[in-house]
Amino acid sequence: MKLLRTGKTGHVFQLNGREQQLLLETIKLYPLVPVTHHRLSQSQAIARADENQRLLEESLAEHRAANRRQVLAMLNDGAHFREGKSGFELHLSPGDLEWLLQVLNDVRVGSWLNLGEPEPPEPPEVSPDIAKYVIALELAGMFESMLLSALGVDESPEWIE
Repeated sequence: MKLLRTGKTGHVFQLNGREQQLLLETIKLYPLVPVTHHRLSQSQAIARADENQRLLEESLAEHRAANRRQVLAMLNDGAHFREGKSGFELHLSPGDLEWLLQVLNDVRVGSWLNLGEPEPPEPPEVSPDIAKYVIALELAGMFESMLLSALGVDESPEWIE
């Protein structure tokens, strides 16, 4: 995946057929972070904490359902992916790019949670049951890095350097 051009209307990336397939399969996993993972407060001392937590979870569920619909629309419309001479072109408006980063981050964090929250650079022990999360974690991170690079953001963690 490489950045072809940037303009007022957004960014255009070039992907070969395999990269397109991997991106689509990765975003199909959305959402992976359980709504119960998000806590309103670490303390239960807040008045009506259970009710407020329930409201937060309901709101998150609605937001994620809307994002899921947007994911499915992106997969099915011709406005985002266009076949070109050298594979596919992915056209993303600034809003689409931000949204796609959020979706990929959810897949990456959700995969990490499903792997038992391993600390880098130690890889998790891979078994057939968790292999999809290992792959999703890596792919989501790779696609996020490409999108952030197009925005001029360097996301390299300190332990890589």
